[in-house]
Amino acid sequence: MFLLALPVLGEQLLNTCVGLFDTYLAGNISKDATAAIGLAAYVGWLASMMFSLVGTGTTALVSRFWGAGDKEQANKVANRSIALAVVIGAVLYGFMYALAPALARLQNMQGETYVIVVRYLRIDSLGYMFTSLTLVGSAALRGTGDMRTPMLLLAVVNVLNAVVSSALVFGFGPVEPWGVDGIVAGTVAARVTGGVLMLLLLSVGVHGLKLHLSELKVRGELVWRVLRIGLPTSVEGAILWSGHFVFLMIIARLFDGDQGKAAYAAHIIAIRVEAFSYLPAVAWGIAAATMIGQSLGAGEKVRARLVGHEAALQCGIFSICFGLLFYFEARWIFDLMHKEKMVGDVGVPAMQLLSFFQPPLVLSIVYGACLRGAGDTRWPLIFTIMGALFCRIPLAYLFGIHLEGGLIGAWVGMCGDMTLRALLNGIRYTRGKWVETRV
Repeated sequence: MFLLALPVLGEQLLNTCVGLFDTYLAGNISKDATAAIGLAAYVGWLASMMFSLVGTGTTALVSRFWGAGDKEQANKVANRSIALAVVIGAVLYGFMYALAPALARLQNMQGETYVIVVRYLRIDSLGYMFTSLTLVGSAALRGTGDMRTPMLLLAVVNVLNAVVSSALVFGFGPVEPWGVDGIVAGTVAARVTGGVLMLLLLSVGVHGLKLHLSELKVRGELVWRVLRIGLPTSVEGAILWSGHFVFLMIIARLFDGDQGKAAYAAHIIAIRVEAFSYLPAVAWGIAAATMIGQSLGAGEKVRARLVGHEAALQCGIFSICFGLLFYFEARWIFDLMHKEKMVGDVGVPAMQLLSFFQPPLVLSIVYGACLRGAGDTRWPLIFTIMGALFCRIPLAYLFGIHLEGGLIGAWVGMCGDMTLRALLNGIRYTRGKWVETRV
């Protein structure tokens, strides 16, 4: 488990560093720039949730076929999934381009902030099709147990993003400074490179998977099986994102004027930094999903049950360590990430509250990923609806706006959501009925 999860953790860290570095660059420009980066991150997260419509089913089926020794069928799944990724990426680009103005208005953005955000979202969405190729190709490789290739690919993307974005933001040689536009241009360039490299690798063949033009289809039984498994996860992602977006709307309305912008920027920074706490959970969850799928494919149900608990135990240690870091070093984190002291004054107390809820966050992610890896995607969907829509939003509004608790009050809803989903996913996994799930 540990050895399988480490490359995934490296991949997740590198992927997060792209967004974190963009947030750092924005913090050196203005609160408006940070707002643009933050909203683009949420919209990009929605896109990745839509890609899970393909990615979840891809990993589940590839790992099952791989565990059963049927590598030919596993390769067919990978080819169908890549074709689906292209279609979904192109459709999402069209939607996001059209919806950018509405999304900015919903987040209470006006004037220059509105202009910056709309332009940023439209440029950023250009990279969606290539991101989908990277994510779905990585999902297929992970189904075979290859965790290293996606990590190395993300390393290239991360380095390219840092170099190009920095050069364009601040200027380099004959290149004039682009400001906020430089951040998004560098990010899109890195994502395009990642998608192209994934296609090249799969065209040549890597870890038993290889693209064939005759197999790049978006029809047939395998396509429907991929979509059927991934649909609940994709719906879950859309609901979770909707809950987070409404939650972000609440954050945008906590205060007026500069104080409101500071609270919004503080939230964006804290969420970006918190990623380093839950990334181990994502990594161990992905590793566990692969091991569970292969174990079930080989008929080893007892081993499959043990996998999730081992993943929760191993990465639970990380959550405690990061919780301590967030509590004691919150001020240093905000001073590093943003040049305006007001942002830190709002964010530090809220981040210290959040530090106590890192273990529930990790457990909710790990056990949810394990259930999805087995193809049991319906129950995590139900639990997400309960947490995001009936816990996070009502509590955030009550404590954040109605009782005027500010950012801390709004985050009470977020912490409640984490705790509820940790309990429900953990109970579902422990009962063990998911081992009988047919995919």
